[in-house]
Amino acid sequence: MKKTAILVNKARGPVIDGPALYRALKKGQIAGVGLNVFPVEPPPAGEPLLELDNIVVSPHMGAVSEDAMIRMATGVARGVIAVLQGQKPAHIINPEIYQE
Repeated sequence: MKKTAILVNKARGPVIDGPALYRALKKGQIAGVGLNVFPVEPPPAGEPLLELDNIVVSPHMGAVSEDAMIRMATGVARGVIAVLQGQKPAHIINPEIYQE
C-alpha cells in the first residue's frame, strides 16, 4: 500500500492482522485506518490500536438504521405469517432439521 493509503474495515475483524496493522500505522507505512470491527468485540482494555492518533473507530452498528430495522421487522413478520399459513419461511437458520 502507498504511505497515503487509508484502510477501512467494516466487514469482519479477523480479516485484518491487528499487530501488523499496528506496526504499519506506527511506522507510517500507511496513513490511517477506519474500523468499526475488531477480532474481539468489544476490543479489550489496552488495545494498542486505540492508542494511535491515525485511527478512527466507530461502534459496530451497521444494521442499526431506520431502513435496516424496518426490513428486519418486515422479514420477521413475513416469516411468522408463513408459518401460521402452514408454509415454509424464507429464511431458516438450520434447514437440515426443518420439517414441513
